[in-house]
Amino acid sequence: MIRTFEALDGALLIDKPAGPTSHDVVENVRHQFRIPKVGHCGTLDPNATGLLILVLGKATKLSERLMSDDKVYSGSIRFGESTDSYDVDGELTGSLPVMPMTLDELNQAADGFLGDQMQVPPMVSAVKMNGVPLYKLARKGIEVERKPRLIHIYSFRFTTYEEPVAWFRVACTKGTYVRSIAHELGAKMGCGAHLATLRREVSGKFDVADAIDYEDILNASNEDLEKRVIPFLTLARG
Repeated sequence: MIRTFEALDGALLIDKPAGPTSHDVVENVRHQFRIPKVGHCGTLDPNATGLLILVLGKATKLSERLMSDDKVYSGSIRFGESTDSYDVDGELTGSLPVMPMTLDELNQAADGFLGDQMQVPPMVSAVKMNGVPLYKLARKGIEVERKPRLIHIYSFRFTTYEEPVAWFRVACTKGTYVRSIAHELGAKMGCGAHLATLRREVSGKFDVADAIDYEDILNASNEDLEKRVIPFLTLARG
């Protein structure tokens, strides 16, 4: 049996702005272009920006494979303030003076995160416990034991430090919580920290430089959309 594919069976690279959830992006594209099946390959938190890969039509069957690719992020960490979600969206849980730190000292500390490690997902996350997302339990003030997951950090470097904010770039495996890294680094430096900004730059072989702005795709025609879709067979060939 020969499988046939439509023009919209494929992947769409979106540059997500801060604000909408990954689910919002999926639903708005699905509604705007009346595509029955739309999914995404890896959640970005609402305030995170950058590469969000949408899969359309028959390409939704490839979502797990595309989701398993390694990622590259850039962002910033604010030292001296800890939050319950480990990022800027959370409630403040602690505030401490920031001791003098140099860029070299930050990078020495970052080196300690390289390689394989077991990472415990934060309570404020989409990970499910008995079918219930952890963030829903966290909203009720419930904290449960979470299973640590094996992740790998390929590189983690700070490029700029202007007290109390440091800018970084990290390459890692799928499922890595960068905000957990920020939280753990803050504890390591003795002053606490949280993730201030995050941008996904790369996922597998796809780069945000090739993505279309979210607002632009919502204003595009069906013909424009078709030109932006990476065909199913191209994705399947890897």
